[in-house]
Amino acid sequence: MASNSGVQVKFRRVLAIPVLMATAALTLTACGSGDAESGTVVRIGTTDKDKAWDVFEEKAKEQGITLKITNFSDYQQPNAALSQKQIDVNLFQHLQFLGQYNVASSDTLTPIGSTYIVPLGLYSKKHKAVADIPQGGEIAIPNDPTNQARALFVLQAAGLLKLSGTSAQPTPADIDKGASKVKVTPVDAAQTALSLASVDGSVINNTFLERSGIDPHSALYKDDPKNPAAEPYINVIVTRAEDKTNPTYLKLVEIWKDPAVAAAHAEVTKNTAVAVTRPGAELEQILDRVQQGIRANR
Repeated sequence: MASNSGVQVKFRRVLAIPVLMATAALTLTACGSGDAESGTVVRIGTTDKDKAWDVFEEKAKEQGITLKITNFSDYQQPNAALSQKQIDVNLFQHLQFLGQYNVASSDTLTPIGSTYIVPLGLYSKKHKAVADIPQGGEIAIPNDPTNQARALFVLQAAGLLKLSGTSAQPTPADIDKGASKVKVTPVDAAQTALSLASVDGSVINNTFLERSGIDPHSALYKDDPKNPAAEPYINVIVTRAEDKTNPTYLKLVEIWKDPAVAAAHAEVTKNTAVAVTRPGAELEQILDRVQQGIRANR
């Protein structure tokens, strides 16, 4: 976004007021919404507002950006809100989730910066090791398509089930029941942690670990965020395609990498998140591959 300062030109009083008002209007509408007191306002959506976001908000304000944060109650809301211009940017999802949304909605929401990869883990209150889970045991998994597929891959890697075929987006229908040790029960992602008391294990997103007071280091098994196969699970900052070069939004990408924000996020995730630095163009390429795979499996 252009600086508010500029060459000062002397105008007659009769012209000065309209010109200044027009300049202010352009300044405040260029990057979302705002007012004269708060400066540039960016409306940003998430599902994970925690104390790291408090630091993010503070650091953004130091850069002249006031964040208007909406903490949505579920994963299905922030992309629709962005598409409908209710917010300017969102930060809550990985590329696989974004690709699923874009394909299903014929949308073009675009990643402008990477943040981190968070391992997806299997947790249990009844068993202390994967080997302890009995034949026919029940595992709860998220029911949204992208996290459900990733959860199935986690369980396959842990040796608890076998998937038939080579789908990049498997569903429970792709489970080879005869070759699998466990059965799965898809539930809303928010219910995976709450289900722990009644199942043998549950695959839980980090968001719901913190809310439920579950130590992420207690996972019986996790996928490897450093594996190249984990690229679709890079979490990203997203905006509309026409806004992907907006300098204020790109500035937020840099602010998220501020050491103070990184330290706060590490504390919240108990050092389980792995920071990722990928340029927007590279993220778009990964997203394109993800979307091609989703379309091929429809």
